[in-house]
Amino acid sequence: MNWHAVRAIYRFEMARTFRTITQSIASPVLSTGLYFIVFGSAIGGRMGAVDGVSYGAFIIPGLIMMSLLNESVSNASFGIYMPKWSGTIYELLSAPVSFVEVVLGYVGAAASKSTMLGVLILVTARVFVPYHIHHPGWMVCFLLLTSVTFSLFGFIIGLWADDFQKLQVIPLMVMTPLTFLGGAFYSISMLPPAWQTVARFNPVMYLISGFRWSFYGLADVPIAISVGAISGFLVVCVIAVWWIFKTGWKLKV
Repeated sequence: MNWHAVRAIYRFEMARTFRTITQSIASPVLSTGLYFIVFGSAIGGRMGAVDGVSYGAFIIPGLIMMSLLNESVSNASFGIYMPKWSGTIYELLSAPVSFVEVVLGYVGAAASKSTMLGVLILVTARVFVPYHIHHPGWMVCFLLLTSVTFSLFGFIIGLWADDFQKLQVIPLMVMTPLTFLGGAFYSISMLPPAWQTVARFNPVMYLISGFRWSFYGLADVPIAISVGAISGFLVVCVIAVWWIFKTGWKLKV
């Protein structure tokens, strides 16, 4: 394993984040803080508790997961797309670096950024809403597993994209709607039976349900199913990345 290559890619990507800290860190935290003010304080103050948890506290896991998914996909996709766009990816492909080392560098950096952002949002939430984490170990596990999995997914999107517009298609047209419809602001049990069935086909629902369980012990589906869903998607992403580098799809002209 060429750890010097992994470290070089990782440090380069992290340095890019700190050069654009307003856009990379401050903006998502500020946007999520506005959600806490509007939904947690303004609207939540007029709503009752959800399964014994105040509405402001209830939406914390959903808001963190929403930012985590979007930032993981965006960071990883942009990180690998820029070398493709500038043409420097051919230098990377011709260097004595395996695809494992490339993935560890880019995905590791994107996952680190997303995890940092998730922790910052969690700390920021304390300013607006009191909450208690019942299963901190599981909370950290879901935070890391989600960051890594969707950074891998974003890495695949960055390899697939041919222009900057395609980079925004999946986060805006797919990830955001799935997050809003996945129970970020409500419990699936509040929906009519027919819509509960539809919601179970939404993969993001399993992530939010498991993450919320780590906070309050409340879940729309058993925790084992949530862990299985995110682990299964991680395996699919790993296989997809391996296939892309093996075949050179979207990498070699």
